Order: sequence, then C-alpha cells, then structure tokens
Amino acid sequence: MARVIPIREGFGETFLMNDRVNQLVLENLNAKAWRTKPPESVRTIAAIFTHMHNVRRKWIRLTAPLSKLPSELDRTRCTQKGAAKALKESAQLCAEMLEDPRVTQFVRDGWARPLDAGAMMLAYMVSHEAHHRGQVCMLAHQMGYRLPMKVMAKMWDWERSS
Repeated sequence: MARVIPIREGFGETFLMNDRVNQLVLENLNAKAWRTKPPESVRTIAAIFTHMHNVRRKWIRLTAPLSKLPSELDRTRCTQKGAAKALKESAQLCAEMLEDPRVTQFVRDGWARPLDAGAMMLAYMVSHEAHHRGQVCMLAHQMGYRLPMKVMAKMWDWERSS
C-alpha cells in the first residue's frame, strides 16, 4: 500500500517568506561586516550565508535529485550581492521541493535518518536558517556592525514584509 503524503500547499510560500528575512538581513548588513574576522574561531558572516546556500543545495541534491541544482558558493570569494542572488535561487528550488508531491522523504545528510516530507521537513529547514540568522545578527553586533533596530523589528513583522 502506498504511503499517503499530506498536502503541503503553502509550504513553499512559507520557505520563501523565510528567505525574505534572510534577504532583509543581507540588504541591511554593513558591508564591512561581511568578511570581518569574528571573535574566537567562528565562521565569518560570509561563511555563514554561503553555508546556508550550500546546505540548501545539498538538500535539493539528496532529496529531489531531478531538480535543477544551484551552483555551489565559495565562502572565500562570495560577495554579499552574490550570496543574496544565490540564496534567492536556492530558496525558489527549496520551495518547489517542499510542495512537490513526488518528494516523500527529506534527506538532510548521509549521517542523519531521513524525515518524512512535509511539516517536519519545513520545520527543520526553517530552524536551520533561523539559527544561522541569529548567529549573523549576534556576530554583526559583537563586531560593531549592529543591524538597525527598524530592521530587527521588521524581521519579526515578516507578514508585512511580503
């Protein structure tokens, strides 16, 4: 008997909303913060955003192998503008993957057990990105490039940001 996958209408739109918040951060991040070496031995903001895109690429490759695959980003060469463009492209492909009824399992990585496609897949993807967005905001603040309060507030007023 075939497994019934619940309708995922709106999941793609939800993920695109998540990406609009990423784009908001990128648009308002001081360019000097992009490659500034953070305290301790943590990733630069450039490395965090390129990681987010490259992980999306991996999810698409492992979960929806027939989809178009976005180009990988190099954290040492990628610009803020290049990251924004790549994230927009990978967000669109992730949105398509989230709503594709042929996708029945979400393969995150070779080491993790697959999740059922649907709500768990969306929750994992958005949680991953929210975690890294928080890192970016914290690092920018620690390095003296705090995002303006109006931008921070707009991140939480996302339903009006669409």
